[in-house]
Amino acid sequence: MDKLKNKFAEKALPKASEIKEFIKENGDFVLGQYNLDAVFSGQKGMIGLITETSLLDAEEGIRFRGYSIPELSDKLPKVTGGNEPLPEGLFYLMLTGDLPSEEDVHDVTNNWARRAIVPKHVFNVIDAFPLNAHPMTQFSAAIMALQTESEFAAAYRKGVNKKDYWDYTYEDTMNLIARLPRVAAYIYRKTYKFSEHIEPNPKLDWAGNFAHMLGYSNEGFSELMRLYMTIHADHEGGNVSAHTTHLVGSALSDPYLSLSAAMNGLAGPLHGLANQEVIRWVLELQAELGGGKPSKQQIEDYIHKTINEGKVVPGYGHAVLRKTDPRFTAQMEFAKKHMPNDELVNIVWDIYDITPTVLGTIKKIKNPWPNVDAHSGALLLHYGMKEYDFYTVLFGVSRALGVLASLIWDRTLGLPLERPKSVTTDWLKKTIAAKKASA
Repeated sequence: MDKLKNKFAEKALPKASEIKEFIKENGDFVLGQYNLDAVFSGQKGMIGLITETSLLDAEEGIRFRGYSIPELSDKLPKVTGGNEPLPEGLFYLMLTGDLPSEEDVHDVTNNWARRAIVPKHVFNVIDAFPLNAHPMTQFSAAIMALQTESEFAAAYRKGVNKKDYWDYTYEDTMNLIARLPRVAAYIYRKTYKFSEHIEPNPKLDWAGNFAHMLGYSNEGFSELMRLYMTIHADHEGGNVSAHTTHLVGSALSDPYLSLSAAMNGLAGPLHGLANQEVIRWVLELQAELGGGKPSKQQIEDYIHKTINEGKVVPGYGHAVLRKTDPRFTAQMEFAKKHMPNDELVNIVWDIYDITPTVLGTIKKIKNPWPNVDAHSGALLLHYGMKEYDFYTVLFGVSRALGVLASLIWDRTLGLPLERPKSVTTDWLKKTIAAKKASA
């Protein structure tokens, strides 16, 4: 058993018993009430999931095991000479609840490097797609093709004991995370770089090796990948990709099946696909206003035009957050350090100065502030990644860290099949009418 697995077992197995006792003693405790609007509005704000890895606060933003993004930037280990936290460290923290040492992170890096070999049939599946297939379609299918390697599925077929589900879920998770950068980079090079593939360099860290396989040798891009993979990793359990992983996994579908389903959710324009929509909108703004850097008044007029056409300003608003997304701020700080004079980045900053004020005048908009997608595209473009359709794949590689860490916890805690109750509109009308009549 590897060191991280030992650490997780030490932390998590006693926790499962503790939670069972907690539920036994407090199962009747009323957490709150919900109304008809909550039922019809996507269950927003209704507590119905357990996610140990992170918690999203409307005012403070995301906290990973209690730590904010600025705190993690300071406390998580970095590569020698680097300034951005290593995603391996965040995965360790999400899984165990403890901040890792440099040795802990080094162990995870080496562990993933040993597991990173991708079977040839997975590349064959990717190669079978036409060049115009969306990268997320290829990514999801490639994860499904990797499912042939599932240790959980093989163990379940042989009749594994329930108490050992977590063990095989852990093995699948570690193998899958190790292989995702190779798969994603293969899709990128096949789709956009004439299938001129780059072999992995096992001496590099996980995100640095990903940057290398994508074909970017600039250390600034490697640093961006370390930041990007860290801040996109998790956003508590109610977002579409995290919830999908939990939901599909609750049927005891293995991590490959669960993550592939989650990536299909991430590919939606109201979730992960938003990052490519943002940069397209910014470039369209720039082109329509004559190129170059538009004035703030021109930007404000274009925002009004977008709204008057019945469209949204992409990258602004969030289902939970009620302030500027700390992930946006982290990217802005990165840009100030690495590319303060980049024209497109400065346009993004001007949009940030204007948009919240404009959107704040619209009553139905509760959150006029930017989310993580409002900035990421400009950073990627600075380093030459102009293939916007691939941006969500980057998001997907990162998001796997959080949702799969959570899936290990789901199996450790023995969380059951998810099966919420649904009713018909007619049932609601009759029930409400009856209650009103009796009142």
